[in-house]
Amino acid sequence: MKNLRWRKMWGLIATTVLGMGASLIEPASALDCHHSTCSPDSPPPEQISTVGDTCTAAYRVSGSWDGGFQSEVVVTNDAGTPLNGWKVTLNLPTGAKISSLWNGVNSGTSGTVTVTNAAYNGTIGAGRSTAFGFTGTGNGTGATVSCSTGSTPPTGNVPAQAHTVGRIKDQGTSVQYTWPGVSFEGRFRGTGVGIVLNDAANDYDVQIDNAAPTTLRTPGNTTHWVSNLSNGEHTVRVAKRTESPWQAGEFGGFVAASGGGILAKPAARTRQIEFIGDSWTAGYGNMSTSRDCAGSGGINPNSNADQTFGALAARGLNADYQITAWSGMGVVRNYNGGNAGTDFRTYYDRTLQAVDAAVWQRPSSWKPQVVVVGLGINDFSTALNPGEPWADAAALAAGYRDAYLGFLDKLRGRYGSDTHIVLTYPTLSNTTAMADSVQQIVQRRNSQGDTRVKALHYDNAALGLDLLGCDWHPSLHDHRLLADTLRSFIGTLPVKW
Repeated sequence: MKNLRWRKMWGLIATTVLGMGASLIEPASALDCHHSTCSPDSPPPEQISTVGDTCTAAYRVSGSWDGGFQSEVVVTNDAGTPLNGWKVTLNLPTGAKISSLWNGVNSGTSGTVTVTNAAYNGTIGAGRSTAFGFTGTGNGTGATVSCSTGSTPPTGNVPAQAHTVGRIKDQGTSVQYTWPGVSFEGRFRGTGVGIVLNDAANDYDVQIDNAAPTTLRTPGNTTHWVSNLSNGEHTVRVAKRTESPWQAGEFGGFVAASGGGILAKPAARTRQIEFIGDSWTAGYGNMSTSRDCAGSGGINPNSNADQTFGALAARGLNADYQITAWSGMGVVRNYNGGNAGTDFRTYYDRTLQAVDAAVWQRPSSWKPQVVVVGLGINDFSTALNPGEPWADAAALAAGYRDAYLGFLDKLRGRYGSDTHIVLTYPTLSNTTAMADSVQQIVQRRNSQGDTRVKALHYDNAALGLDLLGCDWHPSLHDHRLLADTLRSFIGTLPVKW
């Protein structure tokens, strides 16, 4: 399948800095001067502001250099009982901007900035203090601060706070991820919720109480607030829309607005489905209404893994799901022979795709009753190029079948004999090699006694697919049709939900 975006990416040499753990939280000793040329002298506090009689914030510039500065804010509990959660409102001078902040979670970087406590320093004993610090550009002299209490911090254990079944790397106070469609579901009480993110590459959908989602475009390092809700219990769901195999996104949990609280996470669903595939499964360009997306922002703004056939079918079946897909990848051959020597199988076992080669450790709670595999479009949609390792199309098909059978062995070893595996394939205009090969693979598995392997053909013409997504990919209209087809097919299987 034509895939312009990933064809350009094969030559990338990616260096990724996984930043939230380093930029948001540093040890207390980091309050000393960070910059190699700054002055370590500590001037007296410039501004102290007290809210009520319980919480005091004191601000000082701890170092400065040409074009930048470092500051510290000390938060003191003036009450006679422990303080549980704090929020500092920081008014920066004109032209000043936060570059990096530790021991707190900031919303915004210039002007009026709110900083809430980190997971580990929200509780302050009577008469005790804690502090956060930051570096910035411009001049920090003249900033003012005020402090309020009752802001509920992140729990410090995101998997315990938010329900997710996507592949994540637990960083302690945050989690990282690269695969598309990773989502986080939480519950909170109050009038608002903050979503802690550190991601300059991906787009997200945010949904409150199952209402229509709003989209965050490459939010960066921030706490995104949803406010002015009715005072009560609410649900929040955050879903990663886009692909980012070369750069990890990071989620630092939910933060309740002042006076509210984070509640126990939603229960896991008993039904589980895993979707494995390429650009069709990932939702490449599926929100576009034109095959040429250059005029509408390119691929990422027009892609949404949360509106793919897999996500739609799973929600229709009330199932938890995991999307393990990478555009342009094939079983043995990638689009147009690109990135020779690697294929989807190279990365399938990884937690963070191309960022980190560490093997994903499957949680004991994740054992899908159905696995849907859609791999092969990139193997067969373009003709072989000179120098590729297959003598002809027949040799490519034979290699594809052998590798696919080995991949099914891996899935069987991981999930057991009870899991139903559905191999899907669309109509390719240039060849029947994919269709023929998938049918042969299923026949062979069935003849060996593995009767829970089935094939599902997506007949483009019969289904009425318009392929109006970017670069001739399925559109949202198509994904809805594919979801209905898949959901109906799963309904015919003797699945033990």
